[in-house]
Amino acid sequence: MTSNKVRRDRKADKDIHLNRCSISPDCVAKFNELKLNKKIKYIIYKLTDDYKEIVVEETSEDGDWEAFREKLVTAQSKSKTGKVGKGPRYAVYDFNYELASGEGSRSKITFIAWSPDDAGIQPKMVYASSKDALKRALNGIATEFQANDEDDIEYQSVLAKVSKGLA
Repeated sequence: MTSNKVRRDRKADKDIHLNRCSISPDCVAKFNELKLNKKIKYIIYKLTDDYKEIVVEETSEDGDWEAFREKLVTAQSKSKTGKVGKGPRYAVYDFNYELASGEGSRSKITFIAWSPDDAGIQPKMVYASSKDALKRALNGIATEFQANDEDDIEYQSVLAKVSKGLA
């Protein structure tokens, strides 16, 4: 392998690790709408195909967990070479639950980093390196978790994480 090829490969690796994508102002605006108005139940965020910006992919006022989960599970993304496959996503869900003790209900704004195990390596790396920037922009997240498998986002599994076993 030539030294120029090695340098190009290292530069490509460095560019992936130092992904400096911007966050669309709409991402924060929709989050604030979810947080303050309580009409939006969830927001799904994605990176643009060129991996330069995080944008809102979808919002919904419907709190149907299974419909939300299905959207994450079926998400697609492109690698920089144009190959389409399962795709990572970020999501914010206004999760409501009743306390098992009968002391009332709770609502927690939950950040989910969805990165399926069988997604491409490049999209997973870029999403992982961009996650903290999005979280910093969204003030008011009560809890967060990483999900890599469909079982990780089953309702009962998420309820246990969000409620810390109190539901």
